[in-house]
Amino acid sequence: MSLEIDAIKNSIMSGKTVLGIELGSTRIKAVLLGEDNTTIAAGSHDWENQYVNNIWTYSLEVVWAGVQASYQQMAEEVQKKYGVSLQRIGAIGFSAMMHGYMAFNKRGELLVPFRTWRNTITEKASEELTKLFNYHIPQRWSIAHLYQAILNGEEHTKDISFQTTLAGYIHYKLTGQKVIGIGEASGMFPIDINTKNYNAQMLQQFDELIAAKNYAWKLESILPKVLLAGQEAGVLTEEGAKLLDVTGKLLPGIPFCPPEGDAGTGMVATNSTKQRTGNVSAGTSVFAMIVLEQELKKVYEEIDLVTTPTGSLVAMVHCNNCTSDLNAWVGLFREFAEAMDIKVDMDKLFSVLYNKALAGDADCGGLLSYNYFSGEHITHFAEGRPLFVRTPESKFNLANFMRVHLFTSLGALKTGLDILLKEEGVALDEILGHGGLFKTKAVGQKIMAAAIDAPVSVMETAGEGGAWGIALLASYMLNKGQAESLEDYLAERVFAGNNGTKLYPDPKDTAGFNEFIKRYTKGLAIERAAIDNLK
Repeated sequence: MSLEIDAIKNSIMSGKTVLGIELGSTRIKAVLLGEDNTTIAAGSHDWENQYVNNIWTYSLEVVWAGVQASYQQMAEEVQKKYGVSLQRIGAIGFSAMMHGYMAFNKRGELLVPFRTWRNTITEKASEELTKLFNYHIPQRWSIAHLYQAILNGEEHTKDISFQTTLAGYIHYKLTGQKVIGIGEASGMFPIDINTKNYNAQMLQQFDELIAAKNYAWKLESILPKVLLAGQEAGVLTEEGAKLLDVTGKLLPGIPFCPPEGDAGTGMVATNSTKQRTGNVSAGTSVFAMIVLEQELKKVYEEIDLVTTPTGSLVAMVHCNNCTSDLNAWVGLFREFAEAMDIKVDMDKLFSVLYNKALAGDADCGGLLSYNYFSGEHITHFAEGRPLFVRTPESKFNLANFMRVHLFTSLGALKTGLDILLKEEGVALDEILGHGGLFKTKAVGQKIMAAAIDAPVSVMETAGEGGAWGIALLASYMLNKGQAESLEDYLAERVFAGNNGTKLYPDPKDTAGFNEFIKRYTKGLAIERAAIDNLK
């Protein structure tokens, strides 16, 4: 047995590890970190949401089966690799998909099935609350779900004793504490970045808005307590230990960090929690988060305002569509190759086609496409139609064809980011890229840098994901020095020496993207016509 294995084994037995578990939309992942904050064991469980009675949901039975399965797989890997059973852990953290609606009565019973972030059923509530607060309230936020239920006259609203998110619920069941990390809290209700708590004026406005209902509760009384990264958020109870580890080996008393949302853990996992930094996650959908130095001057329906796990204000641009159409075209090229009896390696195919895009004209040669598999709120479309358009004069070749599909995968995102970077003058020193768009070395990175006219870095650790991010928050709570900030902890103890690869924007690419986005904006009428006429 190597010295390294012996050291890890000793860390496990002495309880110096940390555990992070994140419940994503399609996978639950558990990662156990050693004293150097690298993964020493992991487990996962695949799951899917269900569409029941017009609601996207997961049942509580499925939630716990998934949490237990991912934990058990991780614990079995510990036993297999290091020859010891997992009984002690230094600290634990839970994360989950942000937003949504979970409401409980005073007996702790879920009043209606969990309503996830994916539901777009709160439009009226979103509009009314945005107007009332003069603060953008997205449809997926918890307060929008609560108010929509009140507008709908849903009987359960009078019986609410506690409202939380999925991460907050898991944390409560394991520790008995009704608390939430500030980043996750900012997806429940607007945060006052000065007090690092729910906005007191808006709480009062909401209570006045629903006063005629004569509920037994006030809004603040049913929301979880807001905590900052580094604060202790309770310990694992005896009941919680049995719920998490069905074998009964895990001991109670383990401290927990505040539960967070997947947006916050993504910021931690990409070391983008400092002001003037940000991260962009680009896969099936795409979102960018930029840490602000000050409040925005106006309210924008395209921009969500959330916070980092330490309470710094973050502007979030979220788009429904990114690589689905691009992947469909790559699939078409695969079909062609197979029809020619050519065996296709998909990694090579992506690499060849993506790199071909770099040889195209800066502005894609006059080509235009829209990747709208579904609606796109940034550009005000309730549904979508994937489109490829050209004129007889367009320079139609493979390089320009691939380039335009890479450009359009970031078209809606650029529309939102331009509000921040150009209209608001937000300063951005660097953005961290992660997700499928960045897998082919340098290509997606180069296109992203052109779109935002700022440096884009990609780190090897970006693929570790949110479970690693919440584990790092548990590690920070456990190991931080006196007055050591999360930003310093990440920079000096986690990411030191790991700066990844940084690409600066090429002025020709930036000018080309700006020409493309003019064509993209003007051509939205074509997309509208396609929706109206292609049913």
